[in-house]
Amino acid sequence: MRPIWKWIIGGVLLSILVLVGVIWYYSHNWKPIVEAKLKEVVHYSTNGLYTLQYEDLDLNIGLGNATLSNAELIPDSAVYRRMVEAQEAPNNRYHIKIKKLRVRNFSLLDALSKKKLNIRTILLEEPSLHLISEYHSFNDTIRDKSRKTLYESIKNIFTAVNVRDIHMDNIKFRYTKYEAGNRSVMNLEKAKVSVHDVLIDETSLEDTSRLYYTKMVLVEIPGFEYDLPDGFYKAKFKGLKINTREQNVLFTDVEYRPRMNKPTFYKLKKQNVTMAVLKFDTLRVEHLDFKELIDNQKTLAAKVQLKNGAVDLSADKRYPKYPVVKIGHSPHQKLMKMTKLLRLDTVVVDNVSVTYHEMSGKYFREGSISFNHATGVLTNVTNDTMALKKDRFMRADLKARIMNTGSLHAKFGFDMLSPTGYHTYSGTLGPMQATAFDRILRPLLNVEITSGNIKHIAFNMEGTDRKNWGEFRFDYDNLKINILNKVDEKGTQSSKKVVSYLINHILINDSNPDDKGEYHIGKVNYARVPEHTFFKTLWQSLLEGIKQCTGISKEREAKLMGLADTGKDVVDKGKDIVEGAKDVTKKTGNFIKGLFKKKDNSKEDSKN
Repeated sequence: MRPIWKWIIGGVLLSILVLVGVIWYYSHNWKPIVEAKLKEVVHYSTNGLYTLQYEDLDLNIGLGNATLSNAELIPDSAVYRRMVEAQEAPNNRYHIKIKKLRVRNFSLLDALSKKKLNIRTILLEEPSLHLISEYHSFNDTIRDKSRKTLYESIKNIFTAVNVRDIHMDNIKFRYTKYEAGNRSVMNLEKAKVSVHDVLIDETSLEDTSRLYYTKMVLVEIPGFEYDLPDGFYKAKFKGLKINTREQNVLFTDVEYRPRMNKPTFYKLKKQNVTMAVLKFDTLRVEHLDFKELIDNQKTLAAKVQLKNGAVDLSADKRYPKYPVVKIGHSPHQKLMKMTKLLRLDTVVVDNVSVTYHEMSGKYFREGSISFNHATGVLTNVTNDTMALKKDRFMRADLKARIMNTGSLHAKFGFDMLSPTGYHTYSGTLGPMQATAFDRILRPLLNVEITSGNIKHIAFNMEGTDRKNWGEFRFDYDNLKINILNKVDEKGTQSSKKVVSYLINHILINDSNPDDKGEYHIGKVNYARVPEHTFFKTLWQSLLEGIKQCTGISKEREAKLMGLADTGKDVVDKGKDIVEGAKDVTKKTGNFIKGLFKKKDNSKEDSKN
């Protein structure tokens, strides 16, 4: 029996020696073959657009390992220009550099016998990716010449390629965009990408559970800051996470703000335009269709969440404003004019404060009005006409605390298919003290509310491009206002007692119902000023309702303008009023026009 064991042991040893010899031979002699094959695959699969260069290729056939050192995938600019002339060039090119590309545990036997390449892991050390984007309209119009898929490019070499995991750490990414003769650049550093279960075969591209042959792509970017090409604004975030399997995108600490402070911004702009600062702790997108976004630049998502944020809008009336007709530029009309399709089922607003600041061009002080801790939802946010045929309205249901005091609940409805920009808005405001509005009235109009108890406001309005109409109800009592003098050298400010007295006793009702028990309802029919924005028109319409509820009719304004003849019958101190009636009438008339009619400020300033 012993000779048999000798033969068995000898055979095994011989087999091992032969296997080791084969592995050694192929490891040392296949290198030029593999190198030639790699370059052939790259050249053939990209129609000659790219060439592959590297410093060294280390193969270990026995372990199924390979390492590519200092590899570089280089686009050929001359080839690209010829492709542009032939209208065959892609919009995007890539220049990739990798310090080490490590392939672990690939099966040589399957690659040789079955033309199937199975790889356990691919590791990329210090990859650098430069994406160059150059838009070509022929890629939108030419459809008769279908491009080769990745599988079609490799099927003569491999019938299938499967990679379980790909890991890339410390990625440097550079994005260069050429558009209309302009060049913009964006840089990212220290990004991390993991790709799970890559399968390239005859059927994988049609697998709906995969995104471009992959089961999952994870992207983590620790920080980003980008100066926008306009030279005024920048965008930044602290973190970005993308999960293609869960179809989620998460931004943290997002900011969009000017690159300079407010005075410098307006000094450079040289005109009164809106300056915006947006900040959100969390911006989350759920169930985003990545394939539509990448292929067709369509943004389709189930939900977008804006959480713990602030929106600050500013204006400066010390600078000129150049009126532009705003007809057709309401929010829903702008959405419909977008060239790319947008469809968001729900947008959730969670604890976002909105503040409007304005610098007075007359008193050189800044006033503000705020809507604090806003919450609510917007639904059917889309410009997809097919979807809008089923439901043509985009809706918003929002709650906030105005001036961080009164509870405001507002609802909006936008007819997205209306040729006249039809929309609705309704709302209620709960109890609050009217003095809270001094934060905007005193700096901008030199007016203060000394008392006023707002019990309830309710409005139900409709509007188009040309007018707003509806009903406004305003329940209040004990309303008193002061007209202020300019601040003196000591920094104190007194009121214009006579003018204030006349306004409180002649112009406005101090309560609704008034002292006669009559309840005033605002019947609004407001003709839009074409140069006014959507939101300014909305405010002017509500202001018309406020004026009617407080009793500021055209007749009362006319009565006030005639105080020169009747002022002594209004106030016991007739002597003082008779002597100053004309001056009071002029000043009060100008104030009323400035406060309620909102006429051109420059004209009012010249009268005063």
